[in-house]
Amino acid sequence: MMSKPTLLLLPGTLCDATLFAHQTAYLADTALCVVADVARFDTLEATAEDVLRQAPERFALAGLSYGGIVALEIMRRAPQRVTHLALLNTNPRAASEEVKARQQRFVGMAVLGELREITTDFLKDMMLHPDHRRDQALRQRVLAMAENIGLAGFINQVRAQLARPDSTPFLAQIPCPTLVLCGREDQVCPLALHEDMAQRIPNARLVIVEHCGHLSTLEQPEIVTAALRDWLRGVGIWQPTPPLKINAYR
Repeated sequence: MMSKPTLLLLPGTLCDATLFAHQTAYLADTALCVVADVARFDTLEATAEDVLRQAPERFALAGLSYGGIVALEIMRRAPQRVTHLALLNTNPRAASEEVKARQQRFVGMAVLGELREITTDFLKDMMLHPDHRRDQALRQRVLAMAENIGLAGFINQVRAQLARPDSTPFLAQIPCPTLVLCGREDQVCPLALHEDMAQRIPNARLVIVEHCGHLSTLEQPEIVTAALRDWLRGVGIWQPTPPLKINAYR
């Protein structure tokens, strides 16, 4: 009997395994899902090496937001080990001056004990689709993840992000089937970034999730899980195609 492949899941900033709760539960028949800790180190290089040390020789790799940035660093270091790549709600470019200023302000607030305020403000303004910002259960899950990561983990992630390279020139070198997925209303990592990534990666498919902001795995979990299942199973033609637009289940 053939063993199931390992799917390594990399969470975003101030996120833990809760971010992928639906995916780990409903992809268990397809893959061995493992959520990595990407808050232990303050450089991308150290974080990628830590993930690689704990990973099997071959694995599928999916990262959301900061997790996608780490995934690209892993691809630079060990492309031969990654069978499939999924880049969810992420940004391959170097941090802009605007982002650097905002993140440094957030670090200052966090040091003063205002980590919860950072998460609350970001939820209110940018993180979720406007309709999902009123979902109190969802908001509490996001706040609980942030508290679990804590101050030290947050500072590590911010420092690593601010020093990240521009991965855009590297995208053309990604050899494996790649899912590029984005919420239509993602204000943190906008759709245009994902359209550009999907055009640059030779074997990529773009999936646009309607009625969805930055935290797609929590906002539209069934849709993201279905897209990941197709990606893992090789369903569809994994080459540049018109974007697949998926409406929310209602």
